Amino acid sequence: MSKKEEDVDESCIFCLIAHNRDEETKIIKQNKELVCFRDVFPVAPHHFLVIPREHIHSCHSLNRKHIKLVEQMVELGRAALRDQGITNMEDVRLGFHKPPFISVGHLHLHVLAPASHISQLMTYKFTPGTDCFITEECLKNRLQKKPQQSQQLGNCLGFF
Repeated sequence: MSKKEEDVDESCIFCLIAHNRDEETKIIKQNKELVCFRDVFPVAPHHFLVIPREHIHSCHSLNRKHIKLVEQMVELGRAALRDQGITNMEDVRLGFHKPPFISVGHLHLHVLAPASHISQLMTYKFTPGTDCFITEECLKNRLQKKPQQSQQLGNCLGFF
């Protein structure tokens, strides 16, 4: 079995999307490692998900060697926004939901723009520093620190 085949969890919708096995999802942008597509339940005018082709369960599954992956996910998400005409990167929110607040057990970065237009009913799910949402910066900080130091990083990492 090839490495690509091993990375596909047939029961994971995001694995199927990442490997072009879901006919209903339109890929917005992709590269060798990542895929970007629209969230099926958008909370902002531009709400995309960036996922790795490799099946990684969540941000809890990451370690220091994944910092580059997180950075690449952010880069692809921002590029997708630019492709859609979004130029104000100050009004963008990027981040991950933390278990148990994930709806699909496959690592995915939420890319939201404009952040000032996130649905009022859903702001609690996408507020940085809460128990359910971690920004890419906080995640990278967590991955750079030793586990015993993560408690010193404050609210954005309290769940780790």
